[in-house]
Amino acid sequence: MGEMEQRSTAGSRLGAQENAGISTLEHGQKLPMTPPGKLSSIKIQMLDDTQEVFDVPQRAPGKVLLDAVCNHLNLVEGDYFGLEFPDHKKIMVWLDLLKPIVKQIRRPKQVVLKFVVKFFPPDHAQLQEELTRYLFALQVKQDLAQGRLTCNDTSAALLISHIVQSEIGDFDETIDREHLAKNKYIPQQEALEDKIMESHRKHIGQTPAESDFQLLEIARRLEMYGIRLHPAKDREGTKINLAVANTGILVFQGHTKINAFNWSKVRKLSFKRKRFLIKLRPDVNSSFQDTLEFLMASRDFCKSFWKICVEHHAFFRLFEEPKPKPKPVLFTRGSSFRFSGRTQKQVLDYVKEGGHKKVQFERKHSKIRSIRSLTVQPSEQHSEVPKQSCSFTFGDDTDSPVVQSCRQGKELKVSMEDAGQRRSPSLKKSPKEGVRVDGVVMAAMEEEEEVVKDRTQQNRSQSQQPSTGSLTGSPHLSEISINSQGAPVVANMSLSPKLSPDAKQSSPLISPLLNDPSCTRTDDEEEVRRKRFPTDKAYFIAKEVSTTERTYLKDLEVITSWFQSTVSKEDCMPETLKNLLFSNFEPLYKFHTSFLKEIEQRLALWEGRSNAHIKGDYQRIGDVMLKNIQNMKQLTVHLRKHNEVLVELENGIKNSRKLETLCRDFELQKVCYLPLNTFLLRPLHRLMHYKQIMERLCKHYPPNHGDFRDSRAALAEISEMVAQLHGSMIKMENFQKLHELKKDLIGINNLVIPGREFIRLGSLSKLSGKGLQQRMFFLFNDVLLYTSRGLTATNQFKVHGQLPLYGMLMEESEEEWGVPHCFTLRGQHQSIIVAASTRAEMDKWTEDIQMAIDLAEKSSGPAPELLASSPPDNKSPDETTVDQESEDDLSASRTSLERQSPHRGNTTVHVCWHRNTSVSMIDFSIAVENQLSGNLLRKFKNSNGWQKLWVVFTNFCMFFYKSHQDNHPLASLPLLGYSLTIPSQSENIHKDYVFKLHFKSHVYYFRAESEYTFERWMEVIRSATSAASRTRVLSNKESHGY
Repeated sequence: MGEMEQRSTAGSRLGAQENAGISTLEHGQKLPMTPPGKLSSIKIQMLDDTQEVFDVPQRAPGKVLLDAVCNHLNLVEGDYFGLEFPDHKKIMVWLDLLKPIVKQIRRPKQVVLKFVVKFFPPDHAQLQEELTRYLFALQVKQDLAQGRLTCNDTSAALLISHIVQSEIGDFDETIDREHLAKNKYIPQQEALEDKIMESHRKHIGQTPAESDFQLLEIARRLEMYGIRLHPAKDREGTKINLAVANTGILVFQGHTKINAFNWSKVRKLSFKRKRFLIKLRPDVNSSFQDTLEFLMASRDFCKSFWKICVEHHAFFRLFEEPKPKPKPVLFTRGSSFRFSGRTQKQVLDYVKEGGHKKVQFERKHSKIRSIRSLTVQPSEQHSEVPKQSCSFTFGDDTDSPVVQSCRQGKELKVSMEDAGQRRSPSLKKSPKEGVRVDGVVMAAMEEEEEVVKDRTQQNRSQSQQPSTGSLTGSPHLSEISINSQGAPVVANMSLSPKLSPDAKQSSPLISPLLNDPSCTRTDDEEEVRRKRFPTDKAYFIAKEVSTTERTYLKDLEVITSWFQSTVSKEDCMPETLKNLLFSNFEPLYKFHTSFLKEIEQRLALWEGRSNAHIKGDYQRIGDVMLKNIQNMKQLTVHLRKHNEVLVELENGIKNSRKLETLCRDFELQKVCYLPLNTFLLRPLHRLMHYKQIMERLCKHYPPNHGDFRDSRAALAEISEMVAQLHGSMIKMENFQKLHELKKDLIGINNLVIPGREFIRLGSLSKLSGKGLQQRMFFLFNDVLLYTSRGLTATNQFKVHGQLPLYGMLMEESEEEWGVPHCFTLRGQHQSIIVAASTRAEMDKWTEDIQMAIDLAEKSSGPAPELLASSPPDNKSPDETTVDQESEDDLSASRTSLERQSPHRGNTTVHVCWHRNTSVSMIDFSIAVENQLSGNLLRKFKNSNGWQKLWVVFTNFCMFFYKSHQDNHPLASLPLLGYSLTIPSQSENIHKDYVFKLHFKSHVYYFRAESEYTFERWMEVIRSATSAASRTRVLSNKESHGY
């Protein structure tokens, strides 16, 4: 015991490298100093019921032991877990990470610590790693067996069926009965066996990773999920149970939740001897007292529960670990306990940065092992749903490590002649090449790989075995096999599962061109053409500059050519406004025309299409970018005036009915494919695109590359310009969005006022006397509007009511009304009950509404009235809690506020209405950053050929052109609600770099020209199909004044 014993870890047994990224440490942070001295052997019981022994110094803090366990498991997201043990009074407590172990565990040899889940996130999709979800699934299995997770028989049978699927695979009645006889997952299991097998029969083809995901999806909806009850009594002496969750403190009577105190309502938590005290924020509408008091069994029980509450609040609500309080000089008062470790936000950010190595792990009881990618993918972006790498490299790569699968620490020899054995190659990015080891091309598969003989044996027919794992944490299986020609076939790789909302009606947003399989197709000469071009990533980055610059120039033409021509024919715009607008855009158009020409000349040299024979100098782009970005600084004076241009144009439209009609008619032209004022923001958005492109280029180049110095200098220059104009751009975006929404709404006055900020819009169901009715909600920083789509030619939304956020209260009310995802909004004069389509949608709305309420509380007072003086239905906005409005109200006579003119029907508001979803201002900001254009090949579900199209992706929508020279799009495809996946093997798409978009019965395949462009399209489209991060901190300083 004099020195640390060298023990084999799960990772080392499987041949993985040592993982230095300990889960509870920030990137770059070092381990706590390990005090020298006597080592203590501590037993840890893992979630799979195995026991491991760890030797740690007795005086080491608890953090050292937890980090050792996480390192042993190669666990990246270890912050969700903790170590619990019975103290000397037999009370189960959590190991304090800051206190020395010897002060917490008196007799280490006689105590077994349990490694269990400590923090249960609101959505298991926030868990990015497959290993983390596997451990959570083991925790659910353990809680079921111990009776801690209670549920009805149907839910219990469904949960167990997913556990059985992950352990023994597809349904077989004989094997199922034998397995259930040997394994008890729940008390009184015998009565449920038939139900379990009936549910298991439906999971055929489901992988262990998918089973884990579905298990957690069901479990998280149960009332007792992640709940540990702490006995207590209220003031009247009634026996109750207290619990803490990610949302706040819960009160149970038996196993029934009777009350909940959200963290936003709690002002202070404290304990005094056996009394646990909750001090609430003042609330005039609530019957609760200011301070609630609960009596617990002893002071130790009370303090233990208080600590757990403090840790949960810090982990889920804070952005970073709280700093320690300074020690008092003379005497102490109260506990010095604080949360130690990373918060959930820090964990999510760390995993998103990809600063960790993913290694394989082994599932106990399962016949199949899972392998995670060893390659770090910096371009991969994680969302709220688990993702995987969307592309892989297959080819001659002798440097790619091949990790041999081992079981129980024993080496398993793999024979090249035995196609039944499997190997686990490292997963890379492109589906074009194969990993070659000793002349054998190997497909990157998750848990079962098909080993294919070399080229002399490839003509033999080989039975292919299906992959049964998931890639890099995806809950949906990605099957990759190799056909007889050695070409990879990618199957069923879902990147964003279940993102399509259950819309109540079909969407009329699909253009005829997208559904016409008879369009002209191109053949495979595209492949021959691609092989002639450079394959360097820098070339494709430079090509992205060229393709997006073409689109940017076309957008400038909308103002400088098309709109200017329209204005010149009608004498309706004041000369001052005309000069202000066009004098600031024409210099930009002239400069960027020259810039695009220079970029295309460089690309021609790079591709060898020019007669110039310059060696080395033409395969670079940094020098061109640096020169033009420096020249662009002279245009800053014009860019700074765009805020004034936008405001003056809107004022002109407001004051002149003739100019308003002209602008509205111009927006209906095909060339104006976006709202007119959006084009006024394009120059500022373009600066952000240059910055992102230069960041990717600098990240790609090694420091000794000849183009690195110019690229880094160009990045510094453009970053400075973006920083100077960013504040103005944020204000302009909010101002533009308010005016855009104003065109979609009728029955409303003074929507655009100084200080008002748009936060979220989307579809919710409102509970009225006739049941749930679909309504469109618009959330601002001071008021919430709810509307319905009018049955008129304009397709605008009629405002039914407004709820000022000042003094508003929000509470979940699923149990009260029996409606899933339901919550109540209580205003000072009016209350409404609304329901979201999914739990995720509900979380988005409640988080943003609570943020807006907090902002309104800090403001000077209630918001001004927004409704028109005479609403169309002559109905007071002050309605009862369950009002009697119906669709008949929508057909009421129109007022002067509703212009009888055509209206663009595929705006974001209408897309959200038809697809039953929502978007926030943060989503719009992310969409601004994720714009892309270029050539794609498109294929329909039931067609054979591919059609080449010029595609522009912007504003959550794909716009299709025949070529980049066209002035207006042929069709458009709004992507909100669509799912982004990789085609399955059964779809017979035997091509590289193909992705699939589908919503209900609408399916489209798109094919990119290279690995880089494939990844870029996946990245930007994912931003529209996946939910964006909603965390946003606003202050009064960020108010958008005009």
